[in-house]
Amino acid sequence: MSIRQGEKIMRVYGVESDGKFREYVRTPFETEHEETVLEDWLEENPDGILEDGKLLIIGRQVNTNLGTTIDLLALDRTGDVVVVELKRDRTPRDTLAQALEYASFAEELDVDQLTGILQSYMNDESLALAEYHREYFDLPPDEAVAFNKDQRIVIVGQRITSEIRQTGAFLRNKGIRVTCVEFSFFQANGGTRLLSQDIVVGHELSRAQRISSGSMPVVSHDEFVQSLDQNGKVVFGKILAFAQAKGMPIHWGTRGFSLNADVDGTHVAVLFCYPPVSVYKQSIYTGLMGRGGVRTKTAVPEDEVKELWSKAQASRLFRRAGRELRCTIDRPFTEAEIADILSWCEQVATAITKYGRKE
Repeated sequence: MSIRQGEKIMRVYGVESDGKFREYVRTPFETEHEETVLEDWLEENPDGILEDGKLLIIGRQVNTNLGTTIDLLALDRTGDVVVVELKRDRTPRDTLAQALEYASFAEELDVDQLTGILQSYMNDESLALAEYHREYFDLPPDEAVAFNKDQRIVIVGQRITSEIRQTGAFLRNKGIRVTCVEFSFFQANGGTRLLSQDIVVGHELSRAQRISSGSMPVVSHDEFVQSLDQNGKVVFGKILAFAQAKGMPIHWGTRGFSLNADVDGTHVAVLFCYPPVSVYKQSIYTGLMGRGGVRTKTAVPEDEVKELWSKAQASRLFRRAGRELRCTIDRPFTEAEIADILSWCEQVATAITKYGRKE
């Protein structure tokens, strides 16, 4: 069976073991599936919704202030809110009007409200939005994220009409970020099923996003120190002095700094240090597992990385926080405790120097 996607006719075949072709027949979702099936698929496969990266789903069937419900609410890598709406048996005008209404609702959501939606969706009141988002997208600790600076609309359906395509393209040209995705369901005689996806509006998004993006200013040494309380000034002062004495590079970020080991000009993060005003509060994070750290940039064996992890935990100063370990500086630290942290840093730097960069 042939199907039309825009101006294209597409037929889908499977190649059997004997070399023969078997056509997959397009099956309307409404024949064997309710719309919740597509919603389930989108929820479980957020990588397949957008053309420029995966999404973090934070809510499903989210109630708005107008008595309507958003099919799926998500965040992209930069923290912008994404409204995902399934095209039902509405007119093109109603479909777009509904999506714009949802986007207007999403625009007013602050970080606390987004956190509440995520906690309700995950059934976990202890979740912190910033940390969960950073862990999900594997962001380096010094990469800044500002939530809900912009909103995006994704319209999903078996058929995106020419009216929706034209209006969606117009809205994009006016700065409203609309993506339209067509999904088709196929089934062969043997029962094998396929789901195809075609982004019909929005392919140019990644280029436009790079042009419009910006960065936050880097904090200076003096600004960082001034933002600390007395506990932080003592601990971070010792770490900075240790870095200078050992010749370990310091990289300043938008809030704090990272302590690095130098391997033939490549800098590998050992620790990330944050002031009270950051989302991490006044704390230290290890650089063992994430991007830019030991596991991803060096040839240190996995068992030694795990041993370094265990040693940090054994100090009773660090606790697990996502993929890394965190030491919260919310009290005076003894000289012995600070010495334990610096000793651990030296052990990490020694391992990095011994094994070198990952090839």
